[in-house]
Amino acid sequence: MKTKIFLVIVSIIFLIIGILHLTRAILQWPASINNFDLPIWLSYISAVIAIFLAYSGFRLINKE
Repeated sequence: MKTKIFLVIVSIIFLIIGILHLTRAILQWPASINNFDLPIWLSYISAVIAIFLAYSGFRLINKE
């Protein structure tokens, strides 16, 4: 797989994940793992990280 195609796919996946985390945080959707309720602030942090990774991936695409 070519590097550019890989970066596009990974960046889009991270962007989707970031948007979903942000949507969960804004709409206050409950999330739990093994009867442990995940706090909303964790989704804000996850959204920032995922969107930053998507942004970095898109920037790398433009450099090549």
